[in-house]
Formats: sequence, structure tokens, C-alpha cells
Amino acid sequence: MIADLGYFSVLLAFVTAVYAAVSSWYGHKTNNWRWVESARNATLLTFPLVLLASALLVTSIVRNDFSLDYVWRVSSIEMPTYLKYTALWGGQAGSLLFWNLLLAAFTATAMARKWDEQRQLMPYAIMVGSFTQIFFLGLTVFVENPFTRIASAVIPLNGNGLNPLLRHPGMIIHPPMLYLGFTGFTIPYAFAMAALISGKLDDTWIRTTRRWTLVAWLFLSLGLILGGRWAYDVLGWGGYWGWDPVENASLIPWLSGTAFLHSVMIQEKRDMFKMWNLFLIILTYLLVIYGTFIVRSGVISSVHAFAQSAVGPLFFGFIAVMFIFSAYWLTMRRDALASKNSLNSFLSREAAFLYNNFLILAILAVVFLFTNFPIISELFTGERGFVGPPVYEQALGPLFAALVLLMGVAPLTMWFRGSAQRLGKAMLWPAVLATVAVVVMFVLDIRIWAALLGFWLVIFSTILTGLEFVKGTRARMKRGENMFAAYSNLMVRNRRRYGGYWIHIGVLVMAVGVIGVELFQQETQRQLQVGDTLTLGQYELQFLGVQQRPGADDLIITEATIDVYKNGRFVKTLTPRRELYTRTGQPMTIPSARSTIWEDFYVLLAEQPTSPNTIVLRVFLNPLINWVWAGGFIFIFGTLIAAWPDAVEDKITAVQARRRPVAVVSGD
Repeated sequence: MIADLGYFSVLLAFVTAVYAAVSSWYGHKTNNWRWVESARNATLLTFPLVLLASALLVTSIVRNDFSLDYVWRVSSIEMPTYLKYTALWGGQAGSLLFWNLLLAAFTATAMARKWDEQRQLMPYAIMVGSFTQIFFLGLTVFVENPFTRIASAVIPLNGNGLNPLLRHPGMIIHPPMLYLGFTGFTIPYAFAMAALISGKLDDTWIRTTRRWTLVAWLFLSLGLILGGRWAYDVLGWGGYWGWDPVENASLIPWLSGTAFLHSVMIQEKRDMFKMWNLFLIILTYLLVIYGTFIVRSGVISSVHAFAQSAVGPLFFGFIAVMFIFSAYWLTMRRDALASKNSLNSFLSREAAFLYNNFLILAILAVVFLFTNFPIISELFTGERGFVGPPVYEQALGPLFAALVLLMGVAPLTMWFRGSAQRLGKAMLWPAVLATVAVVVMFVLDIRIWAALLGFWLVIFSTILTGLEFVKGTRARMKRGENMFAAYSNLMVRNRRRYGGYWIHIGVLVMAVGVIGVELFQQETQRQLQVGDTLTLGQYELQFLGVQQRPGADDLIITEATIDVYKNGRFVKTLTPRRELYTRTGQPMTIPSARSTIWEDFYVLLAEQPTSPNTIVLRVFLNPLINWVWAGGFIFIFGTLIAAWPDAVEDKITAVQARRRPVAVVSGD
């Protein structure tokens, strides 16, 4: 009964989404706004229908209804209840339903707001937004139905249980954050296409979706950071990023979304880059769908990806359709999208944003090419090639370095025109201070030139960014405000600007961690007997023994006990372990680390011990790794500031929008 009701809810949601797309088009075509309003109501109805289906699937999982194939695959009687809730996105079919839930929530919320202000855009926004919903609901209804009953005539007494990789706390939060980021980008895309189709080509669609874009970007950023932490804690890479295809599939749309968020400021300020901004948001949307295709099709091997599935060709077809649809309207409006203004100086603020975009898209192109290299090489040579992390790092290192430099220099530039003399004067003392800091590092025996250059760039850009806060605060203090009030008011009244600076500081702090890990990481692997010691850097460890014990569910835990000393002084006992899920035979490696702000001493069992007296240890010394996580917190803090609603700004923007003449292209 629950399964039938769940499937019927998804089917009805699919029909409702189709109705929304058709009726919005028909209503606008016939100039009958009742049909358009009906379409809007249909988008609002889609969400509770998908929510009901999701709740019924979770209920089936919690109740251990192993008559459903999906429940049997992702759950078991012994599995903790909190994991049963997260099993909703633990497999292909359930995660597609969860994707639909988040997409329906975003779409319904977007269509419920600003209805009267954007009557010209809403019919097309509903229609385009419904296209994506129809596709994903169609996959759930016709291809990956989570309510399919098990093929066996005998209902199993127990299920397989959730994939061990998904039982980490980070994976409880990581997938929802990524999905929220991915689905959130459909809103600015829908309004961008609505602007193209309707011919309303001013910055209305940008102002309407500005916060939606920031929210989507925030969630995607959170997903990437949490994914890095999950990889560090679970996969045993010894690092936070392995350039895995599924990791890259999330990074690529984040990069294009980042370029878009920078570029739209030029359109709002100077009425430039209209075509470029539409291209960037279309690119971001297509890369979101492509990233989902990579994860779900199994076309590229990854530790994160779902198994090979029939959804691959359908995804590819949908991407092709939406690409042609987007390219058609972008081409149709190319003349109307021509900028009335142009760059006045290569040292201006506009030019700096453009350089930023070029660097980000160059990084995107490299990551995209290397990620898809297995497909490309197989297409041309018949053999699957592979691009490893060192190749990524060599290709991307100079691009990231240039981007870090630009973060510091860009705020110094002026709108319209720039002066090389003024820029040089503003950069002089920060450059001197950064040079002094690097000289001190050299004296302290840091002799890797790539590291010294990297630290110089980070320190230089951090000083320049910090000076922006100092200058703004001092300007307000001259009005009679005390320092705390001046800084607070500066942040409150310039949220987008100074929130962006906090984001830059977060990135710079993360860059310190990246330099530390990539250039100073030490690693070793050895077999040890009880009582043996191993030395790495200033650390020494002693192996004390191995114990095996049963864990929750079907788990068998093998845990080593290791004492760690630094410079001869005991600092911590570590307990790296391996977990074996007997029902599926899947092993997990859980490292143990001694963490400080300066480094992690990171130990894991490289192999399953065959004796209580012998183990094979893999040990990493990761300098500054925790700066990556600290920078991530600062990054999210800055994004929250930039995205936080500002009632005063919104009111001013609304007044300006009403006063601004509407530019609509005719000839449809």
C-alpha cells in the first residue's frame, strides 16, 4: 500500500510538472493569465507530492520493508535509525527521488515569490524550470523507480545495508549540500532563459535571481568542503582532494558559477557583458546536469559514483536538447545583447573581473579535459587513459597562483579607468612586507621555491584584502563612529562587497593549507611487529598491538594501538582501524590522527592484519592541513554575509527597477 501510494505520488508529480510547462506556454501564447497562474500553482503542488513520496520511501526503510528492492539494497535491520533516514540518498533510485524533492522545493519557492513584479518573465521561467523537473521525475517514474518490488517470490528477512562509504557523518550532510547546490542553479538558469525568450534583456533576471545564485553557490561550496573532509577521514588518501572524477564533476559547475557571480557585477554596474553572463549561467546549468550524468552513469570509474545504469544515454540526450535550446535563444538575441559600453582601461575594475573570469574558465577547461580524458582517449585510441593528481597539479598550479594574485590586486582597481602609478603605489608596502616574511621563511630553512612563491602571493593578497577593511573602517570612524561600530556598519551596509572580501580571505587561508600539504607532505609505509618503532619527521610511533571486536550491525572492527612521540615526548595514543561489513564483504579504512593547527600526524592500516602481532602502517605528516578546514569556515562565513537579505537594499533595488525603462526585444 505504501509503495503504491509512493509511486502514484511521483507519477502525479510528473503529470503536474508536464501540465505546468504546457499551461504556462499556452497561457502566455493566448494572453490568458489564468492559465499561467494555474501553471504556477502546479509548480507549487509538485513539491508536496514529491515530499509525500519521499516520506513514504523513508517510512518503508525505517520499517524494514524488504519487499521493496531499494530498501533491501540500502538498509538492514541492524542499521542505526539515523542512517536509515539518510539511506534515502544512499542509492541511485532514492537519490534521484531526493534530487526531485530539492528541485521541487527550489522551484516552488521561487515561483511563490516576486510573482507580480516579474509577470513578463514568469511564464517562461515556469516552463523552463519545469523542463528539468519533468526530466528527473521521468527518470524516477520510468527508469529508476524506488518503489519497485523485489523480483524474488520470497521476501528477504534482512537487507544488504548501506554502502560503508556512506556511513560516515560527513556523508549524511555532504550529498544534500551538493544536491542543493546543483538544483539551486536551475533557478537562475530558468530566469535567464525567460529573459532571452521574452526579450527582456536588462538586468532584471539577475536582480531577481541574485540571492538564489548565491544560495546555490553556498550549498555547492559546503558540499565540496564536506566532501574533502569525508575523503580525508574515510578514503585513506592522506589528503583532502584526489582529483577523482566525481569530485571534479562538482568542482566544474562551482567554477563556472564563481565566474558568473563575479561577472554579473559588471552588468549591474556598467551594463556590460550581457552575452557573457548568459553564457556563464547556461554553462553552469549544463555542467550541473553533466556532473550528475558523470556520477550516475558509471561512464567514468570513481569511488564516489553509482554503478553503471541505463540513465546515462537519457542524461546525454537531455544535455544535448538543453544545449541546443539554450544556444538557439542565445544566438537569436545576440544583437540585442551587444554591450553599449566597452573597456576603457586594461587596469580598470571591469578588466580585473574579466581577467578573473578567464583564469577561472581556464582552470575549468583543464579540469574538464583531464576528467574526461578516459572517454576521449578511448574514443580515439580504443584504450582508456588516465590523468593522475601530479598532472593536474602541474597544469593548474600557475593558474591558481595567478588567481591568488588577482584576489589581492583587483580591489585596488577603479571603475572605468585605472592608473599603473596608483596601483604600484598601493602595492608597494604589501609587497615589501610579503617579501620580508618570505625572507624570514628562507632563513628558517624553507627552501622550496614554489612554496616561497606561493606564500609570498598569499601574504601579499591577504595584506591587500585586509587593508580594504581597514580603509573602510577608518573612513567611517572619521564620521565619529567608534571602531567597533564603524566596522559593524561597514559590514551591514556593504554586505556583498565585504562578504566577498571575507570569501577571499577564506580562500587565501585554504591556500596556505594547500601549499603545506602539496609541497611539504611526508609519507612512509612499513610492516611492524609489536614493539617496533617508526620515525617520520619529528615524530616517532610505537606499535603496541592489534585487537578485533564486533561492532554495530554486521561490523567487525580490527583496531591497532599506537603510541606517538614528538621529539621524544609522548603526545597521543592513536587507534587506526579497518572495518569489515560481513554481509557485503566491503572493507573500510578509518585513519587516526594527532592534529594541531600546524600539522596532522595521520596513521592508517594499509592492509587487513593477519596476525595480532603484525601490521602494515601507512603514515603521513600533513603540514598545515587544518588551515584548509579553517579557511573553509571563513569562506562559508563570508558567503553568508554576502547572501544575507538586506531589506534596505532590496527596497532601493525595487524602486530603481520600477523607474527603469523596460527594454524588450520584439519580433518573436
